[in-house]
Amino acid sequence: MSTDASTLLSDDSRTAIDRWIAKYPPEQKQSAVMAALTIAQDAHNGWLTTEIMDAVANYLDMAPIAVYEIATFYSMYELKPVGQHKICVCTNISCMLRGSDNIVAHLQKKLGISFGETTSDNKITLKEVECLGACGGAPMMQVGHTYHENLTPDTVDHILAQLD
Repeated sequence: MSTDASTLLSDDSRTAIDRWIAKYPPEQKQSAVMAALTIAQDAHNGWLTTEIMDAVANYLDMAPIAVYEIATFYSMYELKPVGQHKICVCTNISCMLRGSDNIVAHLQKKLGISFGETTSDNKITLKEVECLGACGGAPMMQVGHTYHENLTPDTVDHILAQLD
């Protein structure tokens, strides 16, 4: 199992990571770890293998365990395969008070899956998240990198219909 960043991180990924590293003093390049994990995950079908995390650790001169701690703490990182589209639904208090329970029930019924599951065609993974920082637009969900706020079952149906 190689942790060689040159074989597991593409030239484009390393270039993107280098742009983040440049934002920090040279001795603080580990500060780019969250961006590096996001770049690596996006380049590898939306999830991180141990080998990819090891390559990020190697590239940033970090202990692998430090990278694992970050990848397992933050909900934006996936450690197992996900569908083509990942739908993250906020169920924190602001969204809950504005009806996220109804949105969740609608999504689960429409997709036939629960949180943490992927549709049989590998098109959609449904994920519960604690907060996406858009409380003013509750209830809300994130599809890929796009936020959808003030959701109703009808708007959810429209969003789902737009997914390729």
